[in-house]
Amino acid sequence: MTKTLLKLSCPDRVGLLSCLSGWVARHGGNLLEVNQFTDVEASWFFARMEIETETLSLDLPGVQAAFEPIGIELKAQWTIRPAESRMKVVILVSKLGHCLADLLWRWRSGELAFDIPCVISNHEDFREMVERERIEFLYIPVATGNKEAALAEVTARLRSTNPDLVVLARYMQIIPRAVCEEFDGRIMNIHHSFLPSFTGANPYQRAYERGVKLIGATCHYATAELDAGPIIDQEVMRVDHFHLPADLVRIGRDCERLALARSLRWHLNDRVLIHGNKSIVFRD
Repeated sequence: MTKTLLKLSCPDRVGLLSCLSGWVARHGGNLLEVNQFTDVEASWFFARMEIETETLSLDLPGVQAAFEPIGIELKAQWTIRPAESRMKVVILVSKLGHCLADLLWRWRSGELAFDIPCVISNHEDFREMVERERIEFLYIPVATGNKEAALAEVTARLRSTNPDLVVLARYMQIIPRAVCEEFDGRIMNIHHSFLPSFTGANPYQRAYERGVKLIGATCHYATAELDAGPIIDQEVMRVDHFHLPADLVRIGRDCERLALARSLRWHLNDRVLIHGNKSIVFRD
């Protein structure tokens, strides 16, 4: 069985769910899963529908064309695509490879279905790991005095690749404001802290100094404001007084892997909708 995914957000009004399900029915579609949420304070509606593709009376371009008048009427942001289509995901990494290794394993095993056009890094450390998977490894060093040029090269490669998503898998460089705006909603970052408690660099040391009892990681979309974009997922684990900073780092890396993998899975399956600086996640 193949599935067609409809994802939509729009200003709230009476009868939206009936309107959408009725449209699906008129085109012969059998609904397999329906998720909807209304943000009452923002007066905004969010929905995700899985439709059995074989029951639809139109092919994909026909379905998209038929829905366009509805989207205009509802003033909606929407997408309709086959669930089986694979997104292109470019991964950026620096010198810490635990998130990269985890994503490559989930990709290779088929747990996460996506394509990796290339991995970009400002260090050579993981070339062998990446090329072993027959994935292109692009080394773009970032050093004092050439950072602007290096990030311009990274940006040029992203533009030529045109990925559906960019994953910052512990890429320890600040993405320029213009790039965040150009790829709005398409740059996912894993931050080694339970935001907003400890932003910026070296959060585990500062967490240790505060005597925290929970260690966490946050996966969010990157925006021009550092570590402040819409949060997709967070993972926490309990720690105790005898845990040293190195223990917090070890535990935190487990949190990072889990939060990033879940967030990527939800994004790949159109389960994340962004509105302002918040995200609505229809978890599976």
